[in-house]
Amino acid sequence: MRIYTRSGDTGETGLFGGGRVPKDSGRVEAYGTIDELNATLGVARNFIQDAEIDAWLEALQRELFLLGADLATPLTTTRKKPVSRLQASQVTALEEKIDAWQKELPPLTRFLLPGGTPGAAFLHLARTICRRAERRVVKLAREESINPEIIRYLNRLSDLLFVLARLCNQRAGQAEHFWE
Repeated sequence: MRIYTRSGDTGETGLFGGGRVPKDSGRVEAYGTIDELNATLGVARNFIQDAEIDAWLEALQRELFLLGADLATPLTTTRKKPVSRLQASQVTALEEKIDAWQKELPPLTRFLLPGGTPGAAFLHLARTICRRAERRVVKLAREESINPEIIRYLNRLSDLLFVLARLCNQRAGQAEHFWE
């Protein structure tokens, strides 16, 4: 399989369900930002030695591929093999992990400066990319119909990434720094 197809040389790209859109369309901006988030999680994983956190990050990367495919396939698309869509149960799973991991952390009473260990710093960066992806998806949802679970998922995922960054620092013995 060749890596290049030349089909995008005119500034358009194909969607999963067929059809072509400009590469700067809201839909492509949204799933492109999800791809950026996924790549950033891949970088973070290189700096995280905690097996539990690494396993969760790998699972999140796999879910982000599902989310990207969901965004790349308009709801009105008819395909022989339907695309998998993000489910409410995946949002609930994020909430459950946030609640469990927060029990390991001291309560926050002030704003936290992003940083700490390299892994935690990259998770903070991933959190900000996740927020940007969420903004792109919200904008897309005003223009086109999308799976509403995507917005909920991204909102929770950014919270989970914040908790994971704190947890990485906590487990590594890295002190948190606060904004005064």
